[in-house]
Amino acid sequence: MGTSAQTVLGMVEGGSLGFTLPHEHLVFDGTSIFAEPSISSEKCMAHAPLGLDILSWLRYHPYENLDNVRMLDEDEATAELLRFLKAGGSTVVDVTIPGIGRDPEALCRISRMTGVNIVMGTGLYTEPSLTQRQRDMTVDEMASLFINEIRVGVGTSGIRAGIIGEIGCNWPVAPTEVKAVHAAAMAQQETGASISLHPGRNSEAPFELAETLKNAGADLSRVLFCHTDARLRDPFDRMRLADMGCVLEYDLWGWEGHFPSYWTSDDYMDLPNDTDRIYEVMSLMEQGYGRQVVISHDICVRSRRVCWGGWGYMHIPTYVVPMMRKRGMTEEQVRQLTVETPRKLLSFL
Repeated sequence: MGTSAQTVLGMVEGGSLGFTLPHEHLVFDGTSIFAEPSISSEKCMAHAPLGLDILSWLRYHPYENLDNVRMLDEDEATAELLRFLKAGGSTVVDVTIPGIGRDPEALCRISRMTGVNIVMGTGLYTEPSLTQRQRDMTVDEMASLFINEIRVGVGTSGIRAGIIGEIGCNWPVAPTEVKAVHAAAMAQQETGASISLHPGRNSEAPFELAETLKNAGADLSRVLFCHTDARLRDPFDRMRLADMGCVLEYDLWGWEGHFPSYWTSDDYMDLPNDTDRIYEVMSLMEQGYGRQVVISHDICVRSRRVCWGGWGYMHIPTYVVPMMRKRGMTEEQVRQLTVETPRKLLSFL
């Protein structure tokens, strides 16, 4: 096992990563996931500026306001990340990739301003978010792109990615997405980087993708399945995926209620609250899967930031970890979740 991780500012010793959030977005353009409200009386909300008067509505319509899904303000991102630093955080994995507005230079500036390690992703997001040129790429071309961005850098910037993903998939998986999953497996074999995979919003999606990756030769112990808390609500399903060797990523801490109905093909797609998440993670630990779980927030809309009344990147270290301790999680278990497992996944083989 290697001991170094690759950040946007260069290689760092894995031991210096510290408290790590493995799935966040700092600069993000969610235009491709924006959906105008279907109710006529609410259509005016689609292009309203983000403000206090619409925050209550956004709790259950986060992706139906264009200003909310476009996190383009570097100063806002910097201020929010400083809160994470003050709360004891050290490293953030920004899994924003082509299709949702990746900006390597901005990530470098934010890292320098805050002192927080930022690990950048490489990959391709869901098919609808991509250009025709990206959709037309072959598997080999995609794999070459991912490998080059890890070994050389994005374009001519010299800024290198440190993780593959989040590879975006819908349900059913679109042809371009299937190619990207195969390319991710090839890039992992070539570079040793971990894969972060966004499965479609259906409970069977993670298993189909896990089989695809396995057949393509991927190391499933270095594959993070995003949004476990919004895909696998059945405990048996969580154990089933863990038994395949995969890492279960609980990455929606702070968000509870339900997914927007137009987003899911599963009627049951309710979200747990943070207390439910804690007990689910503790149950996985008790059953021997504690080294296969990581936690994050997946902040991809502005209303989830502190300056707009949200929980922010500091929510887990400030509020969740103390709740974990009160409910019986040991310091060793907390450290495994927030430091050791992320360090192992971000260190290159």
